[in-house]
Amino acid sequence: MSTPHQDQPLWRPDPARAAETQIVAFQRWAAEQHGAPAAPLAPVTGDDEAAARYAALHAWSTEDLPRFWRAVTEWYDVRFSTPPTAVLGSDAMPGAEWFPGARLNYAEHVLRHGESAEHAGKPAILHLDEQTAEPVPVSWAELRRQVAALAAALRERGIAPGDRVAGYLPNIPQAVVALLASAAVGAVWTSCAPDFGARSVLDRFQQLAPVALITVDGYHYGGKDHDRSEVVAELRRELPSLHTVVHVPLLGTAAPEGALDWAELTAGQAEPVFEQVPFDHPLWVLYSSGTTGLPKAIVQGQGGILVEHLKQAGLHLDLGPSDRFLWYTSTGWMMWNFLVAGLLVGSTVVTYDGSPGHPDTGAFWSVAARTRATVLGTSAAYVIASRKAELHPGRDLDLSAVRCLGTTGSPLPPDGFQWIYDEVKPDVWLASVSGGTDVCSCFVGGVPTLPVYLGEIQAPCLGAEVQAWDVQGKPLTDAVGELVVTKPIPSMPVGFWGDEDGSRYHDSYFDTYPGIWRHGDWITATSRGTVVIHGRSDSTLNRQGVRMGSSDIYEVVERLPEIRESLVIGLEEENGGYWMPLFVVLAPGAALDDALIGRIRTSLRTELSPRHVPDEVIAVEGLPHTLTGKRIEVPVKRLLAGTPLDRAVNPGSVDNLDHLRFFERLGQERRG
Repeated sequence: MSTPHQDQPLWRPDPARAAETQIVAFQRWAAEQHGAPAAPLAPVTGDDEAAARYAALHAWSTEDLPRFWRAVTEWYDVRFSTPPTAVLGSDAMPGAEWFPGARLNYAEHVLRHGESAEHAGKPAILHLDEQTAEPVPVSWAELRRQVAALAAALRERGIAPGDRVAGYLPNIPQAVVALLASAAVGAVWTSCAPDFGARSVLDRFQQLAPVALITVDGYHYGGKDHDRSEVVAELRRELPSLHTVVHVPLLGTAAPEGALDWAELTAGQAEPVFEQVPFDHPLWVLYSSGTTGLPKAIVQGQGGILVEHLKQAGLHLDLGPSDRFLWYTSTGWMMWNFLVAGLLVGSTVVTYDGSPGHPDTGAFWSVAARTRATVLGTSAAYVIASRKAELHPGRDLDLSAVRCLGTTGSPLPPDGFQWIYDEVKPDVWLASVSGGTDVCSCFVGGVPTLPVYLGEIQAPCLGAEVQAWDVQGKPLTDAVGELVVTKPIPSMPVGFWGDEDGSRYHDSYFDTYPGIWRHGDWITATSRGTVVIHGRSDSTLNRQGVRMGSSDIYEVVERLPEIRESLVIGLEEENGGYWMPLFVVLAPGAALDDALIGRIRTSLRTELSPRHVPDEVIAVEGLPHTLTGKRIEVPVKRLLAGTPLDRAVNPGSVDNLDHLRFFERLGQERRG
């Protein structure tokens, strides 16, 4: 496999096509209306010229945030029922105040695309699962009707602005309808994928005390039906706040006692009614776990998500009404929420409920071909799995419609970049992106007018002042540092649910550099404006894009009587893999045999998440702790990555250095 010189792009956009992108049209308009740097009418022909033009636009977008975000709202005709008194009332972090006084509704901006007779009959959603040969369309008119009916039904049951509606649903059209109906009412949406076990779901939903639960009876995955009726029954028992349960019979079972039937609730004929809510009114709650305590319940506002997603979907992915947008995801990952953003710009979104690897590793590529997707996204891990399986999707399938391939979830290694251009499509625009659940968007990502270099993300996103900092808070170029964001972004959390004094929110992002968002990724900001992501700088587990706190793992594993203590580490590897070992200290008399390993794996799979079953279970004599008794995770991760002990941790802060030396030796052995 050939590898280009690192200074030569793998891909560069066709100048004529680049000149027709939305980002170029936006820049020309913004230059006239808002003082953006001028965009020449002649197509850009050189890489340096393209980089310089984007760098100028990006600088303009971050130097005067009110000017840029006002331009975004005007360009995308954001409908304020009550206009704002300003764009940015306060730029403090945390505590930025966006569009104070404004009122709007997120769902209204999605469903306005179904208002015209010309657009109403076109598909808003195309759906497939493992059992369907042809995609099933849901038109814009039908989406609008179902959302209106469900929103009316929720209101009839007393659900009002601020009430929480929870979904235990896979990536199906009903989940999109439920989200939009909740937003139309002004309720707060939250969801978990049905492969999450009851304990994992309850750790999330119990924090919010939802009044309604919309749930499937089970789901299809990997060629099998997975019945979730017992989990649903447990959720109903353990969520006393529920007064409405809606049954979606994905496996064909009848609604259990006291549950309402989805088809009946969505059968009505009515025009949708959109509750006009403040700009920062909660739209949804996403979950992102730290290393201790319950998962963080991240609250994001209707307006902040609206304007950020319009920018990201429209300008950075260049999505519009002629596109079909497919991203492999589950409702437990923020990329599902971002998939819905395709609807904001009038694109058809493709929902796929099933395994990307069933009946074989190439299943996802087949879905892309069958749906004629123009913009598709997947994880770096799936790209690497496709390479290892020696797939040839570009040769074996019709991917002629694909113009953009996005990847996220973990850093895509150079081999993954090269494989895409060798085996998927030589003229595809590879938009490798990185952001997080915390903002439900990207800090750095694709730009349709820029070249793609091996192993590098194209650029920081518009409106995002992203830098790499050293430990003293000094910016770095062409060197590894912490990813920081020095100015606010509209989709940053309104706060964490239940974090009344804001201390947990503050400590999660702003305790290292006061007033500056520290995201927890190692990055290199290069001198040519690109970005390289090196993985997590903390101990949060990030597998297939779904983040999980280590405490979730410990809670399940340490219920087993044979396990005295445990330590889990997630390590990004240079080849694009992700190694997640679980280290266990056994109780006296216990042995780590196949039976115990099987019980550990089964417990994690059923009670927590199949994605977070460890790759290996390793018995150790003891685990290192701080002098105050806390498990040491980040230093262990550094040791396993090959960092010498004296650079990974302060030896004077550890209760037993011999336990740490075991991990140092293991890290050295794994690297030869």
